[in-house]
Amino acid sequence: MQERLKKLARLRESGVEPYGAPFAVKDKAAGIADKFGGLSKEDLEGREDRVALAGRLISFRDFGKTAFAHIQDSSGRIQVYFSKDVISSNPDIFKNLDIGDIVAVTGRLFRTKTNELTVQVGGIEFLCKSLRPLPEKWHGLKDIETRCRQRYVDLIVNPHVRELFTKRSRLIMAIRNYFDERGFIEVETPMMHQIPGGAAARPFKTHHNALGLDLYLRIAPELYLKKLLVGGYERVYEINKNFRNEGISAKHNPEFTMLEFYISYEDYNYLMTFTEELVPYLCKEINGGLKVPFGESESDQTVIDFTPPWRRVTMLDVMSQEGVDPSVFQDVEKARQYALDNKIDVDRKTTHGKILDEIFKKKVEPKLVQPTFITDYPVELSPLARRRKDKPELVERFELFIGGREVANAFSELNDPADQRGRFLEQVEARKQGDEEAAFMDEDFLRALEYGMPPAAGEGIGIDRLFMLLTNTSSIRDVILFPQLKPEQ
Repeated sequence: MQERLKKLARLRESGVEPYGAPFAVKDKAAGIADKFGGLSKEDLEGREDRVALAGRLISFRDFGKTAFAHIQDSSGRIQVYFSKDVISSNPDIFKNLDIGDIVAVTGRLFRTKTNELTVQVGGIEFLCKSLRPLPEKWHGLKDIETRCRQRYVDLIVNPHVRELFTKRSRLIMAIRNYFDERGFIEVETPMMHQIPGGAAARPFKTHHNALGLDLYLRIAPELYLKKLLVGGYERVYEINKNFRNEGISAKHNPEFTMLEFYISYEDYNYLMTFTEELVPYLCKEINGGLKVPFGESESDQTVIDFTPPWRRVTMLDVMSQEGVDPSVFQDVEKARQYALDNKIDVDRKTTHGKILDEIFKKKVEPKLVQPTFITDYPVELSPLARRRKDKPELVERFELFIGGREVANAFSELNDPADQRGRFLEQVEARKQGDEEAAFMDEDFLRALEYGMPPAAGEGIGIDRLFMLLTNTSSIRDVILFPQLKPEQ
């Protein structure tokens, strides 16, 4: 860095601005390769095409009187050649160049003796001096935290990382196309809530000074989106940021991206079929097919097949199939004892539904590798879902599991304001008993239901987790550009 600071000073002394003016970029590295890559050496010699591109120097081989380098832009990289004349015409620039500097070049194309398509530089402009050297052995680093903390460097030196996040952007575009073509309206709802609702999660708390009011970062947009159904919209969706004040792991980041959508006059059975169509469509858009490798090492890798139809099984049936004693479904004390015997963390205040949920997470969830809809959850786990008429202790809800992870959560919406009030009261009591994830009473949402919400179904899909599956990525930090990390020491 000290050497680079000296070069910075020398550039300024010689009249070269080290943080230069804008440059009219006409060409990209990949575009040049696409347009001229099929031309032979002889074909190029007979052409007068001139290119103008800008990017970062990622290699530089100085042979004294001539030099070769590679310039990398957002599309890729291309080799450039500096002749004796160009070097001698720009001595102050070439004496002070470093790998990592950003330059602009103009010139014509030719092929080297090794047949590599190359820009023969006719002019060069200095655009930005890099003061910190790029890590030479970055590819050998195993510390994912360092890569995530310095994502800007990760993107510079690892093209596959840049390609991964470009693919993520394509996923978001494909989602919007899918919903827009089916008559949905994209909306935006508040990120700061007076009452956090729509999910069982611990919220982040903040304070609005002007109003003297405590607010919460949203844990889900659900209640606002359902108010739009009350208002007359019949198909709405939102691609949104949610915030949950929970732990950080390979599967969890406190800030994450969700797709949430609602359809009037349908139920959770409709959404299962809808999801079986949506996810394969996205998989094809991203990967070109419906089969995706799953697993970190080739020795234990399997293939996830997104071809519908997918397995559908109730929560209670799948737990029985995995060897869980059926008596735990009827008796809370037997469920609690089963959990303790199997080293599943529960205490005396944990409700029956939550005990069953913890048993499910331990005994069943990791085994759900192929796409599977788990349906019909205990009512206390789903305070916003409609009860089954034939089994009122259960609700019309499913969760989609793929690769041993929950990817989507959906249910037929509860639109009975009296039933909803009773559920909220139960949640308020659970919160008094110490459940920090229990829902709050929301009088405005109840008022909206009293005006009348049509029968509806709603679903939330975790974009980060879905993208992890589509790209066989093991950590959520690898699919979020700037994941939350502990303060740097």
